[in-house]
Amino acid sequence: MDSYDLGRLTYLVLLAAAVGGSFFMMNKASWGKSLQQLAIWALIFVGAIGAYGLWNDISRDVLPRQSVVSQGVVEVPRRPDGHFYLTLDVGGTPVDFVVDTGASQVVLTMEDAARIGIDPEDLDFIGTAMTANGEVRTAPVTVDEMVLGDVTERNVRVYVNEGMMDMSLLGMTYLSRFERIEIADDMLILTR
Repeated sequence: MDSYDLGRLTYLVLLAAAVGGSFFMMNKASWGKSLQQLAIWALIFVGAIGAYGLWNDISRDVLPRQSVVSQGVVEVPRRPDGHFYLTLDVGGTPVDFVVDTGASQVVLTMEDAARIGIDPEDLDFIGTAMTANGEVRTAPVTVDEMVLGDVTERNVRVYVNEGMMDMSLLGMTYLSRFERIEIADDMLILTR
């Protein structure tokens, strides 16, 4: 703990003492009820800290990810927002995609492109695409490898979107490489 952290901790302790002191002074007629309320708020505070600290473990159960159930078969649960999400290893880097059967291509955000080693300054934005937000410029790129479970695709043509995107899109040029695409019981099933 450095001096900056010590100063912040001291400030928070003094602030808590001031708020707590004023609370007790306002409620000095009913000390028992004040202590009960203080205990409840302390438990809420500790619970919130615990939930925040355990969020990575909790999110694995609350928001399940794709799973390879047998060779060439990948099951993807529908998320609460109604979409299917996949994480592919692109050139050795995990990239999160939203499955978009309405997209004809695999489209990377500028951020994901940079993460997998594509320099945005070296891209030629010579293509265009129509999106819900209008027309955007795109740059064609070939990635050496895309891996999903035990399925590896090499020399895959993708496009980098110059516009704003929340997440990269996994479109039909990739999905059509599977023999079968099925949605059953809130599960996307890709079969090779």
